[in-house]
Amino acid sequence: MKITLNPNAKDATTRDALVAEGGFGKYYTDHMVMCEWSEKDGWGEPHLMPYGPISLDPATAVFHYGQEIFEGMKAYRQPDGSIALFRPTANAQRFINSARDLLTQHVVWHFLKCQLNYLWKLSKRWYSKMAVGFQAKSANRCISAHL
Repeated sequence: MKITLNPNAKDATTRDALVAEGGFGKYYTDHMVMCEWSEKDGWGEPHLMPYGPISLDPATAVFHYGQEIFEGMKAYRQPDGSIALFRPTANAQRFINSARDLLTQHVVWHFLKCQLNYLWKLSKRWYSKMAVGFQAKSANRCISAHL
């Protein structure tokens, strides 16, 4: 996996204040993972990169045919301080089933697991001050950017 750290990542004070304020879907971590697929090469190398806008041509299939998958994965703060993902295997299976149903290219569990492990580990500092029972969510998406 290619990794590009965010040079403008939030400092600990700002990050802790945002987490303390809470608000589901209101704040986002410093990184995201993207991976492209082409008919010629299949899946490319996943890229963990700074969080930011995604640029798409207005003619991409997701805008015309709604070819998109969304599968949010929740994580909860545990009493011992650890973070536990809520049913990651079931979430990944739903994502894989949706990809099959949409006739998009096969998404494999190992691929999803690798992306999520990197993203959650790198974002761990966001959750270090999270209260017990507090939840965070990763927004896993697969979109058709085919023209």
